Amino acid sequence: MTKNIDGISVNLVSRDKLDEFSSTEKLNFILKEVKKGKVLVLEQGLTPFEQTELIEHTMKEIKQDTFIGIEIEGYSEDKQTFIQKIFKIIKKPRMTVIGPADLLKTIRKDSNMIQTRIIPGTGAK
Repeated sequence: MTKNIDGISVNLVSRDKLDEFSSTEKLNFILKEVKKGKVLVLEQGLTPFEQTELIEHTMKEIKQDTFIGIEIEGYSEDKQTFIQKIFKIIKKPRMTVIGPADLLKTIRKDSNMIQTRIIPGTGAK
């Protein structure tokens, strides 16, 4: 993982950008960026299936001295209304924050805010 001496890069990724990718391409994009030391804020979050796949891919990429994994926090899909259930309208998950596990720590999460701390340097815990 490369670290920029000038600071940590935080990328705000639009829904439109994520919609350009297939599910696999999206996960590869995220993992590639996080391995570079970037923190990503996804306007449209990941589905539970995509989160599971991302964690599985990440576990295969872990190297103790260069990449220890990811920290991921987000909001799941909003609860569906009766009408949405009848017409099988699938709501997309809301925002997700993803970053290197040694840089990003979740402090608190509630229904309106995810509070994280970015800790520069290697091996921050």
